[in-house]
Amino acid sequence: MKILRLKKGKEESLDRFHPWVFSGALAEPLPDGLEEGEVVGVESSTGRFIGTGHFQIGSIAVRILDFSQREIDASFFAERLKEAFAVREALGLKRPDNNAFRLVHGEGDFLPGLVIDIYGPTAVVQAHSPGMHYCRDIIARELVGLEGLGVSNVYYKSETTLPFKARLDPQNDYLIGEFSGSEAIENGLRFNIDWLRGQKTGFFVDQRDNRSLLEHYSRGRKVLNMFCYTGGFSVYAMRGDARLVHSVDSSEKAITLTDANISLNFPGDTRHKSFAEDAFKFLDKMGDGDYDLVVLDPPAFAKHRSALRNALRGYQKLNFKAMEKLAKGSILFTFSCSQAVSREQFRLAVFSAAAQSGRKIRILHQLTQPADHPVNIYHPEGEYLKGLVLYVE
Repeated sequence: MKILRLKKGKEESLDRFHPWVFSGALAEPLPDGLEEGEVVGVESSTGRFIGTGHFQIGSIAVRILDFSQREIDASFFAERLKEAFAVREALGLKRPDNNAFRLVHGEGDFLPGLVIDIYGPTAVVQAHSPGMHYCRDIIARELVGLEGLGVSNVYYKSETTLPFKARLDPQNDYLIGEFSGSEAIENGLRFNIDWLRGQKTGFFVDQRDNRSLLEHYSRGRKVLNMFCYTGGFSVYAMRGDARLVHSVDSSEKAITLTDANISLNFPGDTRHKSFAEDAFKFLDKMGDGDYDLVVLDPPAFAKHRSALRNALRGYQKLNFKAMEKLAKGSILFTFSCSQAVSREQFRLAVFSAAAQSGRKIRILHQLTQPADHPVNIYHPEGEYLKGLVLYVE
């Protein structure tokens, strides 16, 4: 194992167990023959060993896997996966009426660079670092061997998540098993999960708890689900006995997925209608009081800090357009999944929209990601999902 030495004073964040080593913290020269994705050791400027991690080219040079000197082998992954599954079992996420959940959430499960979502017998694995890409076969074997998890198929989906400069040419494909059906169950509702061609791992399991909260508020309401993707919020609103549910997405494919999931759970139910249309244009055409429960769950407006200002303007504009059209006594669920946008910044953008609308607005709930997307207490950057439930007079 090659050793990377830090510049003087650059070990402070690591001594607080933050798992990232930035490239500017490394002393020159780097070891000869160092390859991207390689397991390396990191030590202070005085030679004190700090941790073991994966090296990569970029601003984050090392993702620490363990704050000790150890082998990153099958036993390491077996241990971490077992620990992650124990947390999900403690949360009661694997049960007859629920077999969709996140098993590994990167740094939150002490496996930086790795995401694993479970859909019944299929695990969908995403690598976000070259090191995890090289470990994919070991990870797949340990997943299938993990007692009680019940996984027999492992699908690798990292074509869009790995840094393109690494030139890894990842291929989305089954590492173990094969396609054996795409239906998963979340809180008793059935969903078709398109992990082959869909966004992320095929479904946004991070909104599970927030979808349940929406169901609670849906009875008798006219619901509008913007940026619906697979229609998760729409399906929950239907079960919540909404008067009508309209789903909007700019993607025809997303609308097809939404309609399929509505039909899977509520065949022939005429309360639902979908629209393949741009969200801002739809809101512009929307009549005053057409809806009294609206969900705004857009894709990330800012994937990098350089886009932060425009993103905040986008959130303000989107929320204002909804607020000015909502009926009196409406509920607004509004979200940001942009990691670059802080909770305070998102709240300020929504506050600005509220002030612009001139409406009386109360905060009923402040929302975040569910417990199977844990935040490593030493890595606050892992908290990415922000949401507010507002009462609009």
